[in-house]
Amino acid sequence: MPDTALVRRADASAVGSFNRWRRLAARCMLGLAGACAATLVPAAQAAEPEPSTGGEWAGYNKTLDGERFSPLRQITPANAAGLAEVCRIEVARNGSFQAGLVVVNGTLYATTPTDTLALDPATCAVKWRHKYVRTREPTLAINRGVAYYDGRLYRGTDDGHVIALDAETGKEAWNDEVGDARLGEFVTGAPVAWNGIIIAGIAGGEWGIRGRIVALDALSGREVWHFNTIPMPGEAGADTWRKDTDWRDHGGGGSWTSFAVDPVTGEVFLPVGNPVPDFTPADRLGQNLYTNCFVVLDARTGKLKWWYQLAPNDGLDHDLGAAPMLFRNGKSRDMVAVAGKDGLLHIVDRITHKVVSKTPVTTVDAKPVMPTPQGVKGCPGVAGGVAWNGPAFDPQLMTIFVGAIDFCTIFKAESGEKYEQGGFYMGGTWAPTADPASGWITAVDANSGQVRWKYHTPAPVLAALTPTAGGVVFGGDNAGNFYVFNSATGEVVKKVETGGSLSGGVISYESAGKQYVAFTAGNVSRTLYGALGRPSVVVMALKEAPEDPVKARAAAADVANGHRLYMKNCFICHGADGKNIAGVDLSTTKSRLNQDALVAWIRNPAPPMPKVYAEPLEPEDEFDIRDIAAYVEQWH
Repeated sequence: MPDTALVRRADASAVGSFNRWRRLAARCMLGLAGACAATLVPAAQAAEPEPSTGGEWAGYNKTLDGERFSPLRQITPANAAGLAEVCRIEVARNGSFQAGLVVVNGTLYATTPTDTLALDPATCAVKWRHKYVRTREPTLAINRGVAYYDGRLYRGTDDGHVIALDAETGKEAWNDEVGDARLGEFVTGAPVAWNGIIIAGIAGGEWGIRGRIVALDALSGREVWHFNTIPMPGEAGADTWRKDTDWRDHGGGGSWTSFAVDPVTGEVFLPVGNPVPDFTPADRLGQNLYTNCFVVLDARTGKLKWWYQLAPNDGLDHDLGAAPMLFRNGKSRDMVAVAGKDGLLHIVDRITHKVVSKTPVTTVDAKPVMPTPQGVKGCPGVAGGVAWNGPAFDPQLMTIFVGAIDFCTIFKAESGEKYEQGGFYMGGTWAPTADPASGWITAVDANSGQVRWKYHTPAPVLAALTPTAGGVVFGGDNAGNFYVFNSATGEVVKKVETGGSLSGGVISYESAGKQYVAFTAGNVSRTLYGALGRPSVVVMALKEAPEDPVKARAAAADVANGHRLYMKNCFICHGADGKNIAGVDLSTTKSRLNQDALVAWIRNPAPPMPKVYAEPLEPEDEFDIRDIAAYVEQWH
């Protein structure tokens, strides 16, 4: 039976029953913003796709529900082999590049730790570039993207700020300090924008911070509410921590990615990271709420509604770093899917809060180990499992796609470590095993949690996955490989070496009626035996089919040349007006023959009319015949 022990309700009266009709209506109205082998499992019957924002990619996970599904269908398993690079722009010489790309109103937005760039989505030309000047040295130089809302972009900084920029010009609108960089606090995840507020998470759990989520007024940057992921005495969950430790101030619980929002119920789903010290759970006995949880809050007030914990009293750094994904299954039940560094895909019923399934998506120990002073091997390891890009959903196939890292480590515990401001608060050490890191891309039945197919990549999978209505899934790995899969079977229909680790967004959008795919390549952080590369945005699209020169020339027939050739070859018999021969009136030709038929007649006429050009015809002869036909047709 599914394990439901870790699901708790904070306020029973706040849950109630969901109004499915209102949810569906709102979605319709709002448009919610080789060595590598595939193991196949039959797919379920397809379902109808839900409405989406179409050709744009308006947020970190495209829509507020986090499904990452694109309704575009120009790229298919049949033609994906024709994908080719359209443009590429180097955004930095080196460093981390984990950004989720965004495309809104004909502009592609990307971020580095300090810079925000606005690019032409079809040419990579830079429209503007804003450079943030830090107030303090960063704890960790990383940024994962922007939120777009009402003409502005919102992003975090690695010295603890959230800033607002004009989306058209890049001009700074406001700057609010929400974290203390001296304590190791920073904002790495892409914020979420909804209903006039900007929601962002404070990261830095390993530095012993006290995690929290902040909501800011989109217009002014003023704080609307905040939620402490490590509860204070008297708050719900405070009794899940050992009382003789300093967990109130230094318990961890950072949040370092994006979120999901249900705009109908007004709920925001927040991923929360691990407790600290990491490897000594005996020093902080208890469930350690709300670490390793997704927490559901009232997005308007920040009030706690309910939560689900993946790993209580964690000692393996198995935090939740990826946004939850909200979806409706084949039975029209509202569900949430979440995958963390524990290497499992968890599917939870949003109404009953019961666990429907837990599916391993990488190498996972049958029973989690506990760190020891001597050291113990654990899988997934510290940098294993699912990182900051979580599940994606194809509503047509009722399939969830998850990318993961296969990486085990040796955990060593050192009990009694004291907190020091600005320093790591780990409670031990870790080391990689002799096994090389690799990755997995897994397709899971959204109703049952059963694996449909999986693909083993030669390097870890950090990049986001994007399923499309065209029947393909886009993804990538740390070796710099960009992949296109057949969504239903797992067959690789396109693979491209890009020259740098894919660690951020892989998105698909439309520009001028054409479908594009864009992704980040090149990343120094978390490469894990991958390809380094220069941080770059790469854009791909289907190659244009080679143009048939005869058809191209024919489509632009030269009537003047046709007149010259007619006077040279045809005038002697047909006369200037085409009526010299009794019973043959060329001025009525167009009413009797279309152009192709007329061309065929001129090329191979029936006696007594002679041929105009000798066999075999040269390409120029074909052009001439088409020009003559165009000249004759103008007489109608």
